[in-house]
Amino acid sequence: MPFNVLLVDDHKILRDGIKAILRVDGDFVVVGETDNGTDAVQFCKKLNPDVVVMDIGLQGLNGVEATTEILRHSPGAKVIILSMYDDEHSVVSAIRSGARAFVLKKASDCDLVDALRTVAKGGFYLSPQVSEKLLVRIQRGDMEPKPVPAMLDGLSPRELQVLRLVAEGKTSKEIAVMLDLGMQTVRSYRKTMMKKLSVNNVAGLTQLALSAGITRFKVNGNAFGAGA
Repeated sequence: MPFNVLLVDDHKILRDGIKAILRVDGDFVVVGETDNGTDAVQFCKKLNPDVVVMDIGLQGLNGVEATTEILRHSPGAKVIILSMYDDEHSVVSAIRSGARAFVLKKASDCDLVDALRTVAKGGFYLSPQVSEKLLVRIQRGDMEPKPVPAMLDGLSPRELQVLRLVAEGKTSKEIAVMLDLGMQTVRSYRKTMMKKLSVNNVAGLTQLALSAGITRFKVNGNAFGAGA
């Protein structure tokens, strides 16, 4: 019985390439594809895929955030993160979000299939180059994530997520759709953040977020360097 796969990447040529690889392999069947994290969450609810192959550098709801949302709604799904870059912070943020694999886009088709097969059977996989970098980092004793800037340490993980999207110019309606929340809930988050941060409007929130250096990947209240 082949494993069902959902592809999530904003480059159609990459999705087409992966589909071609999996057609040859035969152990996997692509049941859906999308170019954004918001749709990926909804597709997982409807399609119940065994494995999700997820680009980390998606616009809006990025791959790390989409992984968190997918596992909140579809805990049986297993996520493989794809990235162009192998910086340690991106790897750590992906794994902390619940992803079971981190594969570089420059990996071979054999490496990708190995990752899919390993993850589909319940295992974990890191591209060899990533494994070597993490080993060096562990040996240095340097595995702690960057802390959230002090001015934001009173915000919850969800509030940090909403703040980043606000800083990117997303409306309450767009944020509600991305995070599968009610409009009133998003407005409540914004109001609470304004009170906590002593600002009076969205422009103030945006300015504060930018000055604090809000990064693209946020997991469990920790900030990590951006990757794509």
